[in-house]
Amino acid sequence: MRDVQIYLTNVRSEIPKDAEWDKFPLTLPFVKNLDLRITTPVTFLVGENGSGKSTLLEALVDIAGLPVRGGGKGELADHGGESELAPYLRSGWTQRPGHGFFFRAEFEERFASLLDSRRDDRDFIGDPYSRYGGRSLHERSHGEAFLHMMRAWMYPGILFMDEPESALSPQKQLTLLTLIYDMVEDRDTQFVIATHSPILMTFPGATILSLDGGDIHEITLEETQHYQITKGILESPERYWRHLRG
Repeated sequence: MRDVQIYLTNVRSEIPKDAEWDKFPLTLPFVKNLDLRITTPVTFLVGENGSGKSTLLEALVDIAGLPVRGGGKGELADHGGESELAPYLRSGWTQRPGHGFFFRAEFEERFASLLDSRRDDRDFIGDPYSRYGGRSLHERSHGEAFLHMMRAWMYPGILFMDEPESALSPQKQLTLLTLIYDMVEDRDTQFVIATHSPILMTFPGATILSLDGGDIHEITLEETQHYQITKGILESPERYWRHLRG
């Protein structure tokens, strides 16, 4: 893969002396000594439920000037809500990209309804579905609608995703990997993705950051619990079932 543009390069915590450490989000173990260096165009945030990866992702989204509820700037911004962690973080950029987008499952449903409302709006000029396969996203499967929306809004810039695999079959996850590769290789796009999917984590040259264990540290695909458990149960399902049933 050729050298590509990386926009967001570092994130660190900067917490006032009078901060209330017993209140969220300062109760998250990784916050106190947070000092991230981002050196690859694709970064995965991984960890158990409750580790804080979605909280960190939303903070990065907020820092990038995007809506934490999903979407992009302008008319596609889903306003409302803010990151509780972002005020405690400082970031470094090579430059601020002109485009950014936050893909999350909840936003897809709201966006599909927005397109339907435009279909019924006499003042709206054109076909609201022209960029999305020619028909309502509500008429498609969750995964198909998600990929149509992504194809339409994957412009060069910085893109954030929160567990995109929740909408996608394993085959569609491979389709997503192809889209990400093309955007990184051809269009200077940076991705930060919170995920549980070992399929997505196979992206070549990506950085995997684990939030397990109280700090944020880089690990390999093979070191993730996601890979180890998936590999183990596929290789020996009987052994796993004996363990689960005690």
